[in-house]
Amino acid sequence: MNLFSEMARLTAEGRPFVLATVVETGGSCPQKAGAKLVVLPDGTLRGTVGGGAIEHQIVAMAKDLLKEGVATKLVRTHLTHDLGMCCGGEMAVFLEKLSPGEKLLLFGAGHVGKALYELARAAGFHVTVADARPEWLSPERFPEAERLLGDPLQAASKVEVDEGSFLCVMTHDHGLDQDLVQMLAKRPHRYLGMIGSQRKAGKLRSRLKELGFAEKEIADVRSPMGVAIGAQSPEEIAVSIVAELVAVRHGMGPK
Repeated sequence: MNLFSEMARLTAEGRPFVLATVVETGGSCPQKAGAKLVVLPDGTLRGTVGGGAIEHQIVAMAKDLLKEGVATKLVRTHLTHDLGMCCGGEMAVFLEKLSPGEKLLLFGAGHVGKALYELARAAGFHVTVADARPEWLSPERFPEAERLLGDPLQAASKVEVDEGSFLCVMTHDHGLDQDLVQMLAKRPHRYLGMIGSQRKAGKLRSRLKELGFAEKEIADVRSPMGVAIGAQSPEEIAVSIVAELVAVRHGMGPK
């Protein structure tokens, strides 16, 4: 496998990852300087920095880095004293978070959906929009988005998501919104939000509790979605939501 080709593919798909590079070694080590490892949010790996305890440590730190606001970290480790490995050497590994644009899935192509799509794209998100209404989910309204035309519930069950995905629910139907959140809460994500009033949010939480969702799963759903700025128009609401998404991106919000 060509690691650089794999990183180019991940970048083209808009998938964040951490590149870990061995930058310095001393004594007996499982890898030489220059060895590389790619770590995805779900823990999937490409390449290696040596395996064993050192790789376990680097993978854990890389997954933490993906959730933090910082972009780089230098890790110096004595393989025997710090990790109990028999090698006896020392390694320095440089971790670099590469976020080519997080994946944002919008369920609903209405007025707020369109405004959110435009602002989120400007903020660097890779946007996919799902809606069953072709007149709303048109190339003219969403020219740069991946468009999933059809039942949003079906899209929610099949679309590829991971621990770095941002999911926003804002369809034209309150019942559909609740069904979508119920399904998406069980799928990997970094952010899950639903548009609506405090009353709508309260009904959602009551329903999730009745269905047996854990308190953490219920608390994880951001609803009402967005930063409280008194937003009224679709554009203002989009500003409030993107502000919250950016806060989460930089480790200043939920998850």
